[in-house]
Amino acid sequence: MTGSDVLKLRAEDNVVIALRALPAGSVLEGVPEPLAAPVTQGHKIACKMIPEGQDVLRYGQIIGQAKTTISPGEHVHTHNLGMDSHSLQDYEFATHNAPLKTIEDQRIFQGYHRADGKVGTRNYVGILTSVNCSGSVARFIAEAAEKSGLLDAFPNVDGIVPIVHGTGCGMSGENEGYAALFRTLSGYAQHPNFGGILLIGLGCEVMQVSDLVGGRPIRADGALRYMTIQHVGGTRKTIEKGLEELRGILEIANGVTRQPAPISEITVGMQCGGSDGYSGITANPALGYASDLLVRHGGTTILSETSEVYGAEHLLTRRAETAEVGEKLIERIHWWEDYTSRNGGEMDNNPSPGNKRGGLTTILEKSLGAVAKGGTAPLTDVYQFAELIDKKGFVFMDSPGFDPCSVTGQVASGANLIIFTTGRGSVSGYKPTPCIKLATNSEMYGRMSDDMDLNCGDIVTDGVSIEAKGEELLELMIRVASGEQTKSEELGFGGAEFVPWQIGAVM
Repeated sequence: MTGSDVLKLRAEDNVVIALRALPAGSVLEGVPEPLAAPVTQGHKIACKMIPEGQDVLRYGQIIGQAKTTISPGEHVHTHNLGMDSHSLQDYEFATHNAPLKTIEDQRIFQGYHRADGKVGTRNYVGILTSVNCSGSVARFIAEAAEKSGLLDAFPNVDGIVPIVHGTGCGMSGENEGYAALFRTLSGYAQHPNFGGILLIGLGCEVMQVSDLVGGRPIRADGALRYMTIQHVGGTRKTIEKGLEELRGILEIANGVTRQPAPISEITVGMQCGGSDGYSGITANPALGYASDLLVRHGGTTILSETSEVYGAEHLLTRRAETAEVGEKLIERIHWWEDYTSRNGGEMDNNPSPGNKRGGLTTILEKSLGAVAKGGTAPLTDVYQFAELIDKKGFVFMDSPGFDPCSVTGQVASGANLIIFTTGRGSVSGYKPTPCIKLATNSEMYGRMSDDMDLNCGDIVTDGVSIEAKGEELLELMIRVASGEQTKSEELGFGGAEFVPWQIGAVM
């Protein structure tokens, strides 16, 4: 039921969503009493009496419990909505996993075919670092290449990207943190959006270049060179040798041009950041519809941010192809419960101040909206952070909810496109993978249109259907995969957002 001022998402819900800022005393459709106090756009209003301790329902799902009795017309938020342990759902496995109907009319995009069979959407050359200590030298090499005009002779290369980070040493060489970093660096080294890689280490770090290379061909095209600063003889000599090695890598990368490829070769990492009360109504379900379309074409979509599906994971376990896949997701949920507990955190402290200002209250509410990004396709498999995605369809990759870190893992896993929904207005980019930004509401889109690629707020303001917006998004995905620049690419984002997940003690 939709009125001009509020939206009720499911018949069984006991709250409605304000579609604009509403003054006290407003008479609202479906709400038997006038509004008790002013309510901000995107926030919740009780549409019936909710006794103390009773479940509050949005999307037809539990988002928490009333801390006190809530009368019709009252604002429902942090002051009167909490989350008890019984909010968490009973799990069902592989009970709602009917495959989607395949779309036989295969679409194509123009991509970069790699020697290992993968297809890239961009053709960068990366300068990858094993440790923070080689980060400045990597940037010096990239700056020297730019100043020298080296790229002018290689028009098919999109640019040189230094991939630097804050770890690689002061850590155990045997624990899960080391394994996650190893997977991340290996995934970037083999990413199809890189036409070649120069790997730079210091020489004495825990994450040894020799271990990363391991005497095996990391890239089937041979476009990988590596060195350590200590072995070469310091900063200046490493810059000189780096430029020499870059020329050879650039020659290989420049020899690859865009060619037709089926969109089944597109792998999309799906993210949301700066979410608001509209995220689960507009952009996230539109992305979910586009996700289903891509999966029906044989492509792959990755849902992540484990801490932000907490409380809605039961919706995913039901869609698991097998009980074993569903159990893999729950194992990660239990890992997170232990991880946050031993580090003095709690799973329900996730909604940020910005999320709350936008109308979200509990992690359950945020998670239910976040899961909408995953559409309705069966869950094919569950992967660890930065683990190589080796199956088609809709999959889940474990990660924190911190956006740059989560996207870093998705890119390492093979995402050659990122779709990012935002209600508050997140700005970022993720070289070598282009990032499409979706605005959840028209007001923010109007303020930040230079950063947003697509407005999904018109689903509310203009009555555009979820299906039509999802189809519009799929067409945008195909154009961007074929080379159309996103707003974040035009602005030059992507140089600071490589954030490996640091698990464990820094020593």
